Amino acid sequence: MEKTIEDPPTSAILLDHCHFSQVIFNSVEKFYIPGGDVTCHYTFTQHFIPRRKDWIGIFRCSLNETIQLFITPDTGSIWHQVGWKTTREYYTFMWVTLPIDLNNKSAKQQEVQFKAYYLPKDDEYYQFCYVDQDGVVRGASIPFQFRPENEEDILVVTTQGEVEEIEQHNKELCKENQELKDSCVSLQKQNSDMQAELQKKQEELETLQSINKKLELKVKEQKDYWETELLQLKEQNQKMSSENEKMGIRVDQLQAQLSTQEKEMEKLVQGDQDKTEQLEQLKKENDHLFLSLTEQRKDQKKLEQTVEQMKHNETTAMKKQQELMDENFDLSKRLSENKMMYNALQREKERLEGENDLLKRENSRLLSYMGLDFDSLPYQVPASDEGGAGQNPGLVYGNPYSGIQESSSPSLLSIKKCPICKSDDICDHTWEQQQMQALCLNCPVCDKIFPATEKQIFEDHVFCHSL
Repeated sequence: MEKTIEDPPTSAILLDHCHFSQVIFNSVEKFYIPGGDVTCHYTFTQHFIPRRKDWIGIFRCSLNETIQLFITPDTGSIWHQVGWKTTREYYTFMWVTLPIDLNNKSAKQQEVQFKAYYLPKDDEYYQFCYVDQDGVVRGASIPFQFRPENEEDILVVTTQGEVEEIEQHNKELCKENQELKDSCVSLQKQNSDMQAELQKKQEELETLQSINKKLELKVKEQKDYWETELLQLKEQNQKMSSENEKMGIRVDQLQAQLSTQEKEMEKLVQGDQDKTEQLEQLKKENDHLFLSLTEQRKDQKKLEQTVEQMKHNETTAMKKQQELMDENFDLSKRLSENKMMYNALQREKERLEGENDLLKRENSRLLSYMGLDFDSLPYQVPASDEGGAGQNPGLVYGNPYSGIQESSSPSLLSIKKCPICKSDDICDHTWEQQQMQALCLNCPVCDKIFPATEKQIFEDHVFCHSL
């Protein structure tokens, strides 16, 4: 038998087959090849909880022993147990790895690997057994061998009738076992109830005994206290008799004092009556003051209403002032924009005057080049009355594009008084008229108006005047 450094927990008690079905071994081969590692697959049943010191061992079986077949109630699978009686007869073992979450389905399927070095080297029959930390077997596998594949397999044949008889007998045993388990559970419950009741009675008895002891101590203490109290009362009686004599003398003195105090009391009663009259007078004065205070409160309320009205008026005035300030700001902004427009128009006027001078000089140069005089021209285009600059007299047929320049860039000389607001300065109405003129083309001869989109028609019309 081979052991590791720390021996597993075992038991010398004979096996109890009722616990063998709590761990089921899966995929157990009939034989394993020597020299290789062996993986043991096992499954926890629903009611089994593994613990830290649980282990799986390999136990040697003997074919000469009687093979026992059992059908587990949970899975119905058949397992075998042969040749060994206690858990101390293991060959080698491996500690069980505890799953993290037992409620998970995958945690029920576990495995452990036996290294080849620790496995048996003979061809005897062995089986896996799951042993808990109390040394109790919780599951056993079918027997297997360690031998090569080419050896002849041993086949155990059982007739169908024997299997059915064994299964029927097993079912009867399982039913009887279940009945015994139910009876045992009932007896255990009754036993636990009786033990709990007995424990309760014992606790009550101990409580009563403790109370009895406390009462006996209290009675003894009370008796001692009463004896001491009796002695003290006797001493106090003696003292009271002596003090009674003293009290008689004291009573006489107090009666004398009482007569004196009665006289003083009469004086105090008389003074109390005087104070009562004064209090009545003060109450009347208080009533007058209360009426005066009520009137003052009414006046104060009126003043508060007046103040509220003044605050409301002040708020309204402030709002109106803010509106006037906003309007003043808008007017200032419009004035600034008009000034900027005026400066732009002034610059445009200066530019147009410079261009006009250049055109005049160019016309004079052309006339002198042609040998013509301005006065000898047969026809001159009349200048516009309302334009700030007329057509160039040096041209033979006039300047056909002068209307475009004048309408697109009006000079400040052509600005008249606004017919709406009668202002000499540039106002919003004048600016609107200039914008409308900028969108139209005026004929310089007949004052006919053309849209800005019909520029070619306008040029042809002006050219017809020159023919």
